Amino acid sequence: MEYNTDRTQLIMPEYGRNIQQLVEHCKTLPTKEERNEMALAIVEFMGQRNPHLRDEENYKHKLWDHLFILADYDLDVDSPYTIVTKEELAEKPRRMDYPSFDNDYKFYGKSILQLIEMAIKLDDGDEKDALIQVIANNMKKSYNVYNKEHVSDDVIFRHLKDLSDNQLDLTGLDSLDKSKIYYANNRNKNQNNNKNQNNNNRRKNNFQNHKNKRR
Repeated sequence: MEYNTDRTQLIMPEYGRNIQQLVEHCKTLPTKEERNEMALAIVEFMGQRNPHLRDEENYKHKLWDHLFILADYDLDVDSPYTIVTKEELAEKPRRMDYPSFDNDYKFYGKSILQLIEMAIKLDDGDEKDALIQVIANNMKKSYNVYNKEHVSDDVIFRHLKDLSDNQLDLTGLDSLDKSKIYYANNRNKNQNNNKNQNNNNRRKNNFQNHKNKRR
């Protein structure tokens, strides 16, 4: 009896020993034509044994990569894809550069700074005003999440002025004007709520009508 401890170690256990042995046999075939034919058959068999890979992007490419991994990169066949070398696979990924902030408002995040840059470039008008409304609302949400306390509009407007290098200045608005900054968002929220309620009522009526017809 042959024990697993006496056999060669499985490189990718998820494919099982049968596929591992097929790959080893493919390496021993004398001609490249025979190896190419068997390599294609092995890749098809690997796909059948692991159907979940079909849901992934470029799954065929992945199967061919796995074939060469199973062969320990010692397989002379023609691959339809670029063959990744053993050294390239073992190479560590480059360290990601995280965004740095040169101000005291790190809790607002990079996206807020990008939106502020967009707003500065826009000409004065409704589009710019709408974007500033979005920025101010999101700044307030971020501040409340980070500091766990209520923040006044004056603080948000002052921070917006600092982050925009005084190019988006809302600090001079009176209380009535400040309320307008958030009015548009509240109005859109109410419109969406009314729309959802109407849709729910319509579905209930359709269900009741269908139920009555069946009676």
